[in-house]
Amino acid sequence: MMSYLSHLECPKCGKTYDAGKAQTVCECGSPLLARYDLEVVAKKVKRDDLKGRVSSLWRYRELLPVNDDRNVISLGEGMTPMLASPKLGQAVGLPKLYIKDEGLNPTGTFKARGAAVGVSKARELGIHAVAMPTAGNAGGAWSAYAAKAGLAMYVVMPVDAPDLAKKECVAAGAGTYLVKGLISDAGKIVGQAAKTQGWFDASTLKEPYRIEGKKTMGLEIAEQFEWELPDAILYPTGGGVGIIGIYKALQEMEAIGWIKKGAKWPKLISVQADGCSPIVRAYREGKNVSEFHTGAQTLAAGIRVPKALGDFLVLEAVRETGGVAISVNDDEIMKALLLVARTEGMLICPEGAAAVAALPHLVKQGVLNAGERVVVLNTGSGLKYPDLIAIDLPVLEKEAQLQVATAGERTGGAE
Repeated sequence: MMSYLSHLECPKCGKTYDAGKAQTVCECGSPLLARYDLEVVAKKVKRDDLKGRVSSLWRYRELLPVNDDRNVISLGEGMTPMLASPKLGQAVGLPKLYIKDEGLNPTGTFKARGAAVGVSKARELGIHAVAMPTAGNAGGAWSAYAAKAGLAMYVVMPVDAPDLAKKECVAAGAGTYLVKGLISDAGKIVGQAAKTQGWFDASTLKEPYRIEGKKTMGLEIAEQFEWELPDAILYPTGGGVGIIGIYKALQEMEAIGWIKKGAKWPKLISVQADGCSPIVRAYREGKNVSEFHTGAQTLAAGIRVPKALGDFLVLEAVRETGGVAISVNDDEIMKALLLVARTEGMLICPEGAAAVAALPHLVKQGVLNAGERVVVLNTGSGLKYPDLIAIDLPVLEKEAQLQVATAGERTGGAE
């Protein structure tokens, strides 16, 4: 198998760049997108060729940017399960509901996808040191893959980022720094340090290949549904790389004949938190770019991104597929997290819970209906947030007789 990567292209001004050289953003400031010789792929690669291939995202090798297999760094990422969720679906009015559980990736989140491809391509391009700002999970993932690749890694994250993410970076040997601020503040520090230290700045969408790892979620969703696309996909949106990637996957699959031309695409639905919802505000106001969300705050740290570099690409993906952008509050997020655990036995991350929390609103608004097949992307394991669920448990004496609480008491009435 080989890559059919041909060049990098700016989606704003159309300028092209050599994919054989390390690139960040276009001279106009826009992110760059990897482009492939899709005419050749259409002729040489068929869906049936996937049968028997490795059960990881690297099964889509021709549509990934790494040319030499010796540069591929993998921990087994991708091909996460698509789980039918009927009890949860019944609770929210969507009996054909599915959860794609990205929490089963290496490092416990979908960030492993972008890290695997981004680090592999960095290695191929001869990059020796990488730096990035992170809300937590991306830093942990990139640190793990950089360690396996033998690259130096430097991470800056908000001081209130999840502790487990900080420990992941430290354990993998990354230079790890905290900032009293948001990911946007961390990004400014990384940008300056990258210039002075000669590091490669792998900030979200400032390197072109994280998207390529994330787009494999779209490829997998299509394959897991035997190439019959679902009606809607909900994605918790911070930097928005995943929703951009899924939209790119849809475009590429149609171009190479893996999905029918003219077939109805899933509505791509962007979900944010009320406390940080720049994409939602731009969508509602009919704008193509978002404004910086001042005072951003939410318990779902992964979507606390006050301004995304690729906001215009997220908004395009949402609008072109007939989707919407919607926000939910932190109380709804926590209730949704517990609801998923108590109906489907899955402890999901708060970002994934935000997407679940949006479902009843979307049903009420008529955006989704009971006859539609709907996919929620749970972007990480709830085990990465050990302090999120507060507990106050009874302590029994050795010979105590157990007094069993009612179901309502056990759940705190939150079901």
